[in-house]
Amino acid sequence: MKTGIIIYSNDSETVWNAFRFGNFSLKAGDTVKVFLTGRGVEAESLDTDKFSVTQQIKEFIAAGGKILACGTCLKIRDMGATDTCPISTMKDMHTLIKESDRVLTF
Repeated sequence: MKTGIIIYSNDSETVWNAFRFGNFSLKAGDTVKVFLTGRGVEAESLDTDKFSVTQQIKEFIAAGGKILACGTCLKIRDMGATDTCPISTMKDMHTLIKESDRVLTF
């Protein structure tokens, strides 16, 4: 199955769980892409004592998951692309939705 995940939250627990689900799906043999939009582009800075978001992200990438980040949302926050989260557009999000069998939002 092709799974698309759209993350628009900057709540550590929510983003951690979204990537945990993505990792589970990859292990189950699914193809998974994540699109970070709105506050979701802050994902790499959300680690807390309880929720290691960046660890989940690293596992996601290592397992073959792909992450896209809204360029406009990054710009609004004076952030730039990273190796993990390249700048993407609404066209990329549209493609993710169009190509996915299921889309989840967090």
